[in-house]
Amino acid sequence: MIHLNFGLGPVEAEFWRWLFVMTRIGAALLAAPFFGANGVPMQVRVIVTGAVAVLVCGWSNVTAPEALLSAPGLLAIGGEVLVGLALGFVLQIAFAAPVVAAEVIGAGMGMSIATAADPNTGAHSPALGQYYTVVLTLVFLGLGGHLLFLDLVVKSYATFPPGHTWLGPERLGMIAGYGSEMLLTAVAIALPVTLILLLVQLAAGMLSRTAPALNLFSLGLPAGVLAGIAALIVSAPLLPDVMAELTATALHQAEAVIAR
Repeated sequence: MIHLNFGLGPVEAEFWRWLFVMTRIGAALLAAPFFGANGVPMQVRVIVTGAVAVLVCGWSNVTAPEALLSAPGLLAIGGEVLVGLALGFVLQIAFAAPVVAAEVIGAGMGMSIATAADPNTGAHSPALGQYYTVVLTLVFLGLGGHLLFLDLVVKSYATFPPGHTWLGPERLGMIAGYGSEMLLTAVAIALPVTLILLLVQLAAGMLSRTAPALNLFSLGLPAGVLAGIAALIVSAPLLPDVMAELTATALHQAEAVIAR
């Protein structure tokens, strides 16, 4: 085994323990949609990870492997990263629901080409998806979801202590199954606006059949955009409730992953 010893005694042992605890917390924050956004400076992530790790070291009896650079130590670090990434990925799945809903609504409105750079991932996403993502983020932070998520990361040490971090096929299957619930949530978000857009498109089609001189594209596209905007304004009061339910579901799913 490879031992690292700088001759500082108990202080050094606590340092390696603190560094080991940071691996799971850092992986969870990196995979989470809000904490892992590209707009969050790396220094802030390290400071938050280190601060939470200090609390975990003080509240729990987590012990680090005797030699972190040995094969057992590296396997233990890999297990810590696995648990952290699993918790963050559950939130990532939940935050993908508004983006999927925006894709459906944008296609119906004819605004699929209106894209913007996503500050969370750096990729291009529908401009309407940015609106939904901002609303979900505000609701998530307003309800204290970030604090509950950190609490789940701390509680995961009771269920998966170091050295026993293999999630197993059942829990991995649960995480994959959350994708279907995410799609159902996306459908629920997009359904009101999509129904109105469908009625508008049917009306435009009937007009084009009864009056062939009318240009379907010049009539249907502006009508679809105006109807979509009107539907978004009408459904806006219902959006916070949907986002609050989505936040609660995401945290419940993350809690189920670390449940005994």
